[in-house]
Amino acid sequence: TLEKFITQKTIPHLLFHGPAGTGKTSCVMAIARSFYDEKDIKRMVLELNASDDRGINTVREEIKEFSSASSLVANKYKFKLVILDEVDMMTSVAQAALRRVIEKYTSNVRFCLICNQVSRLIPAVQSRCLRIKFSPLKPEVCILKVSEICNSEGLKILGDRTSTLRSLVSLCKGDMRRILNLLESAALCNSGLITEEDRKS
Repeated sequence: TLEKFITQKTIPHLLFHGPAGTGKTSCVMAIARSFYDEKDIKRMVLELNASDDRGINTVREEIKEFSSASSLVANKYKFKLVILDEVDMMTSVAQAALRRVIEKYTSNVRFCLICNQVSRLIPAVQSRCLRIKFSPLKPEVCILKVSEICNSEGLKILGDRTSTLRSLVSLCKGDMRRILNLLESAALCNSGLITEEDRKS
């Protein structure tokens, strides 16, 4: 679905939801790189944490300033992109205000909302976005990626490589961010050597 939008050079407002570490933010940044030249991304993409204590008024002002700023770079593209993370942590009042912000700037801005629990979002926000669910990553996919990272980083896996990687992946239940943090911790504690015993310490 996303590839079709990219081919058409346009996207609707998006709502990415699912467990942590499943690639929601990585996916939207990949989308941004498909729309904008690398040198223009900082001017065309605004990334905010919607649950910050700053409140919806600050978020609204930042979006307003970002949306209204005109430049030669902005004129090259159809729209700017606003990424709002942790929208499920906003109060219902703040979400209602966010809905109005989305409506106000929809002519030249696309919003990508990211959350873990979509049930916490009010229907008015959900209905304005295309919902895409991210599921926990499959163990085979995680093992393949971790193996690739170990090779590129020069990490050595002692003993049964497959068993060690499966133990690492099973601990994290499809959360790739947690897998990589655990891998890094094990490597730092053991001079770049990864063993199955590291997970028991």
